[in-house]
Amino acid sequence: MFRKIATMALGLGLLASPAAAQVDLGSGFSITGTATGITDYVFRNISQTNNRPAVQGSVELSHETGFYVGAFASNVSFPGTNARQEVDGIAGFRYTVSGFTADISGIYYGYPGYSEQPGQYQIAYGEAMLKLKYELEPVTFVGTAAWSPDFFGSSGNSYWIEGGVDWKTPVLDIVLSGRLGYQWIENNARFGTPDYMAYSIYATVPIAYGFSAAVGFYGTNISQSDCAGGLKVCDNRFIASVSWTF
Repeated sequence: MFRKIATMALGLGLLASPAAAQVDLGSGFSITGTATGITDYVFRNISQTNNRPAVQGSVELSHETGFYVGAFASNVSFPGTNARQEVDGIAGFRYTVSGFTADISGIYYGYPGYSEQPGQYQIAYGEAMLKLKYELEPVTFVGTAAWSPDFFGSSGNSYWIEGGVDWKTPVLDIVLSGRLGYQWIENNARFGTPDYMAYSIYATVPIAYGFSAAVGFYGTNISQSDCAGGLKVCDNRFIASVSWTF
């Protein structure tokens, strides 16, 4: 199947996200949301929109105890399929102490309206994720580990691990970020790529009134011939975005 289509799903924050300006709802609850326009929607550095722009939105309802629920939506385009939108749900718990934050969550990646054709597989899946962050001003160290029992396209067990650093510069509060990750997939033939490395470097610039802009370079070590039968969705690329957060 995935010789025919571009691969993967979601992102939940492709470029660096601006600090959330939460709205207090009382009784310990708060809500925040983000709207984003982006030149290409990539998930673990593989395009989800066939190298085209995307409009995205996310919302999170959290409680002072650390529990939260959220959702994310974006347009998508996987060649050879009728998938046109992605809607994800997330629930988790995060805790911060002395600059260290641990965040454990479960995510469901859904594609409303998608129906598999002969030779294709179901693309919706679930994933468990652990995120760690340590702030040592002006530097923040981050790490992510994720596992799915049946990854995108019914491709079996998958494991993702990523580490990185964010540096808040003294110039206009610009944040420079770098990430390095690795994706393992049990059934590579069904998924459409070999296991691979993903790397990125990007800058996020706060503007005003909740707006921010970001630009960066995103790449993988997947050759075009190994990318879903020759698609260009795994190529290195520059991506720019504008976001508004409330």
